[in-house]
Amino acid sequence: MTFSKNNLALIYTGVLFFGFFISGILGILDYIIVQLLLFTGFALLAFILVWIAVKQMSTKQKITSSKTQGD
Repeated sequence: MTFSKNNLALIYTGVLFFGFFISGILGILDYIIVQLLLFTGFALLAFILVWIAVKQMSTKQKITSSKTQGD
């Protein structure tokens, strides 16, 4: 069973959302360890998304530069 980057990002975001939601309902969001786990997960998601975006931009620039050089 293989997952694409889009599916993995959706699953990870869903897990974070439900983590915040359940923690808020149960009242355990006030505990520092729960806050650290959830916010670290959110920061990791943001970092990965920026990394993927930068990687795709550099790939697109390489493709366009090779097309212009080939003309």
